[in-house]
Amino acid sequence: MPEQLRYTAEHEWVEVREGNVLRIGITDFAQNALGDVVFVQLPEANTEVRAGDVVGEVESTKSVSDVYAPLTGKILACNDELSESPELVNSDPYAAGWMFDIEVEDAGSLAALLDAGAYAKLTE
Repeated sequence: MPEQLRYTAEHEWVEVREGNVLRIGITDFAQNALGDVVFVQLPEANTEVRAGDVVGEVESTKSVSDVYAPLTGKILACNDELSESPELVNSDPYAAGWMFDIEVEDAGSLAALLDAGAYAKLTE
């Protein structure tokens, strides 16, 4: 589990990019629990979202899980490669399997997310 990322209790990771832009994906723990991912629905770019909103879903051979906006902001971009290769969520959840970028209103709200140690305790 990458130490530099922040995490949510809903098993998403958050990477700080430039300025107030964050990259979001699901954790290795989440993709492992889901099993083989066969479909990913992502939000539309330029969509305003509130923290906790359902913005997409991940469908696997076992179940369907929602993807949430970890913070309030605007969706800037989505990983369109996942529509053709949803298995990237399984094979590379912290890099090629990223889901969307969001520009947050308040970068200080990152402090409310879990650090790697707290997320590790959550998933024990």
